[in-house]
Formats: sequence, C-alpha cells, structure tokens
Amino acid sequence: MTTPTPPQVCMTLSALAATAATPRPSGETLAQQTWRVIGGISQQLRDTALATQGAWQVAWLALSPDNANMAYIARTTDGSNQFAVVSRGTIGNITDILEDLDVGTVVPFTASGSPTAVAVSKGAMTAFTEVATMVSIPPPTAAVLGVTLPESAFAYQGTTLAQALANLVQAAPSTPKPTVYVTGHSLGGCIATMLAPYLYTQAQSWKNAPQFAVETFAAPTAGLQSFATYVNGLPWLSNTHHFNAWDVVPRAWNDLKEVNQDKWYPSPGPAGNAEVHGLFDVLNGLPKGRLYVQPGVQQQWPQDGQYSPPDQAPTNSTLADFMYQVDYQHANNTYLKLLQAQCIPAGPIVTDVVPNADGTMLVINGSGFAPGIVVDFGPIPCPKYTMNPAGTQIAANVPAGVGIVDVRVTNVLGTSPVVPLGQFAYGGPAPMVVTGISPNSGPAKKTTVTITGSGFPKDAGVNFKDQASTSVTWVSDTQLTATAPRQVDDSQTVDITVTIGDIATPTSPADEFTYTGL
Repeated sequence: MTTPTPPQVCMTLSALAATAATPRPSGETLAQQTWRVIGGISQQLRDTALATQGAWQVAWLALSPDNANMAYIARTTDGSNQFAVVSRGTIGNITDILEDLDVGTVVPFTASGSPTAVAVSKGAMTAFTEVATMVSIPPPTAAVLGVTLPESAFAYQGTTLAQALANLVQAAPSTPKPTVYVTGHSLGGCIATMLAPYLYTQAQSWKNAPQFAVETFAAPTAGLQSFATYVNGLPWLSNTHHFNAWDVVPRAWNDLKEVNQDKWYPSPGPAGNAEVHGLFDVLNGLPKGRLYVQPGVQQQWPQDGQYSPPDQAPTNSTLADFMYQVDYQHANNTYLKLLQAQCIPAGPIVTDVVPNADGTMLVINGSGFAPGIVVDFGPIPCPKYTMNPAGTQIAANVPAGVGIVDVRVTNVLGTSPVVPLGQFAYGGPAPMVVTGISPNSGPAKKTTVTITGSGFPKDAGVNFKDQASTSVTWVSDTQLTATAPRQVDDSQTVDITVTIGDIATPTSPADEFTYTGL
C-alpha cells in the first residue's frame, strides 16, 4: 500500500469535518448532533481505502451552540504519534460564507503570541474565538442512529480544544516526537491559520512539547501582512496553503478582482454576466481597500494550472451556472481528486418521492440509504418506514402534516439535500417543478420546447424569462410544450417557468433556454 502524503491525509481529515453538518430537519439537540458527527467521522476513519488508512481515531470534538463552527482532534493508532487539529468553519452558500467574514474591519489578534500587534479581520477573529472556546459535551442518553461511538472520544469531555490537545500530547510517548497537524478546508482553513500560532504558543509550556505543521486548503485569508509575517516566522515542520487554480474562495481577499471578467473560466466554463459582475463588485468592496495576505507556502493545484470542468456542468452565461462552477471547484472531493486521494463517501441522497402529493404512503427513491437512517417530512419526523436491501428505496407512512414539505433522509454521514422532486404536498395539488427542457436553445418563434417536470395543471402558462409563450400545449401533468416568444435581446439565456396565476416554478440550470436569434 502506498504511503499517503501529509497533504492527502490532512485534506481527508478536513473533508470529514463536513460530516453531518446539517442538523436533522425535525430537530435534534446539540448533544445528539455532536455525537452523530462523531459517529460519522469515526465510521469513515475506519475506512482503509481513504488516505487516513484506518489509522486515525477521533479523540475530541465540539460544535458551537449555533452550529456555525466545529473542530475536532484526531490521533493516530499506528505508533506514529501524530495528532491533527481540524477546523470546519461555516457550512453554507459560498457567497454567504464570504460575506460573513466581516473583512471591512480589522482587529488585533491578541491570542497569536506575537510580541507586536498583528491584524486580522473581525469576522475571522469572531470565528476563531468561537472555536477556541467551544467545550466538548457528554453524549445523549438516547442512541445516535444506531452507531457505535468510539471510546477514544469519551476521555476529554468538558474541555476546550487547547486543553484536550495538551492532555493528549502530554500523555503521549516522547519518542517519536509528537507531531500536531493544524488543518482545515475553506473557512476551516482560515481558522486553522489562527489556531496554529495560538496552539504553538500554548504548547511551549507543555511537557513533551510537540512539533507543529500547518496544512490548509482553499482558505480565504484571515489577516493582513503583519499576521502573515508573524505566522511565517514561526518554526513549523511545514506551512503550506493548497489551492485549486480555479477556486474563487482562496482568492478572497487579495485577488477576487481577477474573477470578475467576462470569461474567467476557460471554455467550456460559463462566462460571467451582469449579475456575476454585480456580485463580485460587491465582494471586492468588502475589504474596503485593505490588503489581506495568505500565510504559508502557496501550493497551486493542478501545478500546471490546467482547467478541469465538472462533468455535464451547466455552461450558460448565468449567475446560477457560474455559481455551480464555483461550488464544484471549491468542493472537498475536488480537492481530494487534485491531490490524487480517495474521495470521501456521499451521504444519503433523495432523487424523488412517489406520489408527491396527498396519500398515506409514498416511496422515496435515492441512494446511500443505510441502516440507522431517519426520515423527515420537513419539520415532521416520520415514525414508520422500511428500506430495501440495496439502500435505494424507502417505503414510508406519511405522518400527519400540512403544506408543502421537503422529504429528507438523515444518517451519521449527513442529511440529504433539498431536491425539487423530493417535495410532498399534503392534500395536493402536486408541487410544480421543471426538471428539464428540450431543446435548450433555438431561435425565437421558431422553436417549440418540451418541458418536463411535475404538477403541471391543464391551464398552466409558460414564461421565457418575463415573456409569456402564446402557444402552450398540455401533454400531461409531467409534460408541456411551448413555443419560444420574442425577447428584447434574442441572444440571451433565460429561465423557463411554468405558471398558474401568480405561482411560478423555481428556477434552476435545468430550465435554462438560450436564444440563437430570430
């Protein structure tokens, strides 16, 4: 078996930090979610196919009360005497993540250990403080989705990250010398650049003081030049920031302006339009002219800068398509692929529910359904369901409820994302959803488009952007045809929506139609 590199191991540990980050839709206590996260990470750490090779285990983990941040400590079990401090940061929309950092105000990083003042953003300081003060909590009395919890994680309840790491390192052998990797992806990487000098300073008073290495991935910058200079001057075993050449996030906050071009992504990547330019104009203005600097050796992936688009990605010049690309280039598994490491397994995925309106029973189709799952209809837990042996279908008794809800499946790896065909309408009618169009381009008034989806009533209308089609034919509640109307600009990409009165289907890359003239 090939020995994995430290970046491959650290990126794997960083990717695992996203495990079970979404609270169960019907609700769970902080303790229940904390130990669901521990169970999920532990399950994956036992997977010998990952770069961690089954040689790591969770030793401490804590969630912030608002679930905005999480950090955990892992340690090796193979005698190598290695530890990893892994920070997760915020999970959410990338635009929200960047805006949440509050980079317009800088404050002194008083916990850095620097004899002179170093400046970091107020947002990064807030996130660091939350992570540094989080305390691990005891497990809930109820079972955590049927997962066996690791004994290693029970030892340091009631401690902060620094206290737990001190206890772990001081109880470790002195030979070989303990090594602590401080790592994280995205905002987790940003926070890791602050945790590293903080923990290094703390460790100077420990018996059996370890050596430290910093390996961050896709991180936006935390501070100004003074911060980077101080961090780079400390005696790290390694200090490397890894970034995908086509990832927008690590360009914050020193060169986001490079992204704001009509054709930043090479073909077949999507071009930026007015909405994209407007968004990045706002983001570029957030630092208020301050120059942020990323500490560490900057390691670009791929090293030759070759652009690699996602398979079957939408490539139209729209904000939705551009952000799809942004999300892909920033994703954990994209970074693992760039590092030639095994990707982490996906959590449960719901593709659709049948029927999607009324009724007392339905079938949930998808993947990743495994023993220990729970099912929620929006905020309502589903008490009775069965799963097929292949883990691709769940037969569920519909719990009492009202309105339109998203049917989602949760296990220790995570909660299935919201999908258009995963909605269920109590009492009907079925939710209107557009899932595809054909063809997706053509001239105005000469192109008849077939629209597929669900919940289409016989008197439905069809809009191309804000222009109504004058020729709509109802085929079934899952299919319509409509002729493309004229637009002011007959060379643009627009969303097709199905309407009934004031109600219209939500937009997505699946409904985009590109005009090719008259």
